Amino acid sequence: MKDNDFINVLGYKVYKNKLLDALKYIDKFDKVHIISGNPEVLYTGLYNKELLENFKSDKAFIIPDGVGLQIAAKYLKTPVEEKIAGIDLMKGIIKKCSKENKGIYLLGTSDENLNACVANLMVKYPNINIVGYRNGFFDIDKVNEILNDIKEKEPYAIFVAMGCPRQEEFIVRYMEELPCKIFMGVGGSFDVIAEKVNRAPKWMIKLGLEWLYRVSKEPWRIKRLGSIPKFLLLVAKNKKVKYE
Repeated sequence: MKDNDFINVLGYKVYKNKLLDALKYIDKFDKVHIISGNPEVLYTGLYNKELLENFKSDKAFIIPDGVGLQIAAKYLKTPVEEKIAGIDLMKGIIKKCSKENKGIYLLGTSDENLNACVANLMVKYPNINIVGYRNGFFDIDKVNEILNDIKEKEPYAIFVAMGCPRQEEFIVRYMEELPCKIFMGVGGSFDVIAEKVNRAPKWMIKLGLEWLYRVSKEPWRIKRLGSIPKFLLLVAKNKKVKYE
């Protein structure tokens, strides 16, 4: 895999090209963990040995999701071509899987939101092959029933919507054990698809203000914004870090 398709941010290899290119690039992997490269996820990874090892492995594919990552890339004079929102890449993968009759598995959110998400996906993608789905409320150390179900269904892609770092920890812990090719943590994407949470207007997304819209709708998220200045400060201090 060519390094000129990536930039270096704090030792992470972050994909720098466009969404459509990312969808094609994923096919190069035998097994891949797609990581939404926003400051919260990447900052968390730096202080979690298990996550950091995976995030820097050849099975990781980090996308530039979040204005904080875009700011960091510009500061390092290695700007990305565009922000790739996790939900947009997820939808692209689902669309591709639907066309190719490849199974997907949904893990996360509440039963109510998950059922609505499944129903809406089936309307939008009539040929979709959802082989299984389950809510995200379980003990991450007691998952044998869930793992066995995933193994039995053998999905091509699994999307995990349990928030950071829980969803990443689940993927990293069980990635080698499960038969899926694509593993992706998708945060609140199921809730958006279920139409329980609205996504920001397109003009706000274009201006990089999606975070502001989300905080205005869910004020509790403001605590999570603290990772952005911490992340950017580390970028400034480690400007000359090279790929490991």
